[in-house]
Amino acid sequence: MSGKYSSSIKHWPEDERPRERLIKYGSSSMSDAHLLGILIGSGDRRAKKNAVDLSRDLLNKFGTLESIDQASITEICQIKGIGAAKAAQIKAALEVGKRMAAKTSGKKIKMKSSKIFVEQFAPFLKNLKKEIVKIVLLDPKLQFIKEITISEGSLNASIVHPREVMIPAIKESAASFALIHNHPSGDPTPSQKDLEITHRLNKTGKIIGINMVDHIIIGGNSFFSFADEGLL
Repeated sequence: MSGKYSSSIKHWPEDERPRERLIKYGSSSMSDAHLLGILIGSGDRRAKKNAVDLSRDLLNKFGTLESIDQASITEICQIKGIGAAKAAQIKAALEVGKRMAAKTSGKKIKMKSSKIFVEQFAPFLKNLKKEIVKIVLLDPKLQFIKEITISEGSLNASIVHPREVMIPAIKESAASFALIHNHPSGDPTPSQKDLEITHRLNKTGKIIGINMVDHIIIGGNSFFSFADEGLL
């Protein structure tokens, strides 16, 4: 919309007001700015900006909803007119979206393919600025038991020792496990260290009798599966 609607939202034509538009036409009809505007709720009188103006300022600064999700509360609060309460509302809504995308609402999920692992974990890992390494423990039917974060590294690499994987796997009586981590660079191509770690864990798992079903690297909107590539 043009600048002629930059005054209080209550003075806008009814079809252009975010809440009314969502109610009448559905959420899919809404722009990112309008959806954020509903989350923000109110504008900033001192800055003479309404909620949608603040939303546009957010999008102008960060570019996309994904980039806003990556930003900290402190970074979001750098937008004039957005305080900690509004920033928390935005972060909470984005987290709800990720959890819905992951479909982990208490169901027994059968982790039978790399695609399912990616659906469950990519929403949480793909936008992180540091490397996170998780193990996913599975029962004999490949059903999800538990996920455990075993390493939080820098932008470079995380060192994973086999005992950090095998001890919790044994405690949970897991029949198999997968390793999953992100590359903050956005490139999921495995590094030499990734290859070495995978080889060590696969070998150790075979000795102990807990099968390694996959190692998946999330990089942005793409991924690399060791199992799919025949590297296990």
